[in-house]
Amino acid sequence: MGQGKFLKVTSDEEMRFLSYLSNERKYSEHTVSSYKEDVSLFLGFLASINRDYQDVTTEEIRGYLLDLTNRGLSKATIKRTLASLKHYYRFLYLKDFIRRDPFELISSPKQEKKLPDFLTSDEIEQLFAANRRRTDKLAPRDEAIIELMFASGLRASEVVNLTLQSINMRDRLIRVFGKGKKERIVPFTKTARDAMQEYLDGLRVELASKCKKTNQGAYFFLNDRGEQLTTRGLEFIMNEIESKSGDFCKLHPHILRHSFATRLLSQGADLRTIQEMMGHESIGTTQIYTHITYTEMKGIYDKAFPRARMPSGHKDDK
Repeated sequence: MGQGKFLKVTSDEEMRFLSYLSNERKYSEHTVSSYKEDVSLFLGFLASINRDYQDVTTEEIRGYLLDLTNRGLSKATIKRTLASLKHYYRFLYLKDFIRRDPFELISSPKQEKKLPDFLTSDEIEQLFAANRRRTDKLAPRDEAIIELMFASGLRASEVVNLTLQSINMRDRLIRVFGKGKKERIVPFTKTARDAMQEYLDGLRVELASKCKKTNQGAYFFLNDRGEQLTTRGLEFIMNEIESKSGDFCKLHPHILRHSFATRLLSQGADLRTIQEMMGHESIGTTQIYTHITYTEMKGIYDKAFPRARMPSGHKDDK
């Protein structure tokens, strides 16, 4: 089969697959874009070896994955790529575009689980205290952001997409649409509400008046031009908070989310509740925080009981 014909044949199936992800599975635009890139690169690889997508062998698939490894891609990236291709070929099989699924016997590379970073209770208090000493114009917005993120565990994408209508200040509840556009209700603290109300009544009014774009006024958090924040912009704000407050703790949206989960678990919240509040699809994702709290618990124990750190044979050990 010629290369031109190959590309023409696969393009229709690819478009149907992307439409399936968006319209039926309700995947986010970012996720669909990632799937599209992974599939397109693989189809380009097949075209380069003049192989029809229907006839690809497991050996060729393993060769492709090995090439990704040799190019220095991380295990996480390769695992994500393989997940995209598995999903794509499973779709082709279920829709009768292919007679067999060549990815059935392909296993994902094992990936070492890295415990997420988080801030201890003392580090959180130090961060908030340092940020409250700021006197620059954007300080009220930034305080509202970190107070809310620590109090709710929202993802960066969920924070930037918050609207005025999604926040119930009186009852301290937020209506969130997370991954897969799944809806959940998340509470937040009185401290977060006070910071958010101060920003809403003051700085936000000024920022909103600057906006020249339509359909931007509904978003709760705005940038200095009065427009909706982006996730990249939120990460920039985290860096600015460190620079302006002088408290450098590797601040990142993920760290605040992880700190929220760790605090809940250390205070006795059950995993199912934390899973619901964070919008995790699997309880297994939530369970990683048990390892964090055990680490934190041991640190507290060592401080409370110095003998725990004494080497064997110490005179006080006799």
